[in-house]
Amino acid sequence: MAVSNRKGSKKRLLDSKRKLIAKYDPKSPVSEQYRTIRTNILFSSVDKEIRTIMVTSSGPGEGKSTTTANLAVVFAQQGRTVLLVDADLRKPTVHYTFNTLNNTGLTSVLTNQISLMEAVQEDDEKNLYVLPSGPIPPNPSELLSSRAMQNFMELALEEFDVILFDTPPVLAVTDAQILANICQGSVLVVSSGKTEKDALLKTKELLTASNGKLLGIVLNNKKLDKHSNYYYYGAN
Repeated sequence: MAVSNRKGSKKRLLDSKRKLIAKYDPKSPVSEQYRTIRTNILFSSVDKEIRTIMVTSSGPGEGKSTTTANLAVVFAQQGRTVLLVDADLRKPTVHYTFNTLNNTGLTSVLTNQISLMEAVQEDDEKNLYVLPSGPIPPNPSELLSSRAMQNFMELALEEFDVILFDTPPVLAVTDAQILANICQGSVLVVSSGKTEKDALLKTKELLTASNGKLLGIVLNNKKLDKHSNYYYYGAN
């Protein structure tokens, strides 16, 4: 059993390093593209600084969680205190990416079982803090649309410079639309060759209907030939 646990821990660490390219390989072309996305977000609003951002996609497996995690890293590398929140209360993955525990988290804070700062986990990347989803609730949409979520946002803004939310896919459930209405901006991740045009248009329509501000779209998994001068946004 001990050997099996060690193998499992090693695999999780390798998976974490593969996904967090901005942290473990900051000089790579892909890491540079995450910094470009960060810059575009910062300049997307002239009058007011964007501090609360949700990242989503049309469907599953399009790279939105990896994109969120790497954006959190590059914002932290800029010297801003960053809170990465796993707001996917149905299929959370942030704790896997950062190789941490998910015993308590966002749901624990929203149900007043623990305070925000007690639930937050500090990453070894300077300025980066992670809030896992916590135990999966029976009513994710209701929890995210509650007054407790509004209170959470107000408190988090007092403690951190930037708050990034990893959310479920828009076409799967209403959770992302709820958060789009709360956050100052949304980033939509699409996967080249996978995301269908109709799905993308429907997603954009739903985000707009929720009064969310779409900051931009990240094209993920774009394969280019070796002679191209361009890189793709995102990672596998």
